[in-house]
Amino acid sequence: MPHLNFTRQGRGPMIVLSHALGCDLTMWDGVAMLLERHFSVLRYDHRGHGRSEVPPGPYSVEAMADDAAQLIAGQTEGPVHFVGASLGGMVAQQLAVKHPELVSSIVVANSSSHYDDTARALWKARIETVTNLGMHAAAEGTMARWFTREFRDQDPDSVLALCRVFESNSPRAYAASCEAVSRIDFGGTNPLIACPALVIAGLRDEASPLAMSEAICNTISGAELVTIDAAHLSAVEKPAEFAHLVSDFLGTL
Repeated sequence: MPHLNFTRQGRGPMIVLSHALGCDLTMWDGVAMLLERHFSVLRYDHRGHGRSEVPPGPYSVEAMADDAAQLIAGQTEGPVHFVGASLGGMVAQQLAVKHPELVSSIVVANSSSHYDDTARALWKARIETVTNLGMHAAAEGTMARWFTREFRDQDPDSVLALCRVFESNSPRAYAASCEAVSRIDFGGTNPLIACPALVIAGLRDEASPLAMSEAICNTISGAELVTIDAAHLSAVEKPAEFAHLVSDFLGTL
């Protein structure tokens, strides 16, 4: 298992925050600051991201779920509430199936459970771009998917900070992560999820449209679907609303 960089803050029931593809744990800064008032918050960098180890490929979301399981087992006591955005939401779906004893609940935000052939062709094109031209070649299009125009205009510093995080990724590791994401198909495993689940969709999310969140919700028994008026990184655009949704969900368990 690769070594994962992580940080923890706060006190109370344990929440683990799992970030989006191409980001690192800093994407959770705003949400973590709010959640730490009532929870212990552990956030980490996926393999190949941030300050975590960059193992050789290929990668898989299933292996990333095992990474998260090892971190949870080593750094927490008992099951946790696992909150994942985008790639992190895919990890949440797999973690709840592969390691159900480690999770009390999951939150799946701005994510997907399957990609069709058309979408996989787009993932392949992105892989070719970063492999041949470097991360900077994909940065502008990524920021346009991650954030609404209004947010990019109103908070350019936050956008620039996350753009720099994106561009600092190893092209090889990012390409391996994209390939892993492109292969997901949780239609057969999501019905096995037994813990409470909240699915958060961004109403203006073009990367993971509402229909993808609806599909996730429909395959997990008892899952609840809520929406945020934001693009793909809803936790960055609307941290207070995101944290409120998570807190309300956990308060009802």
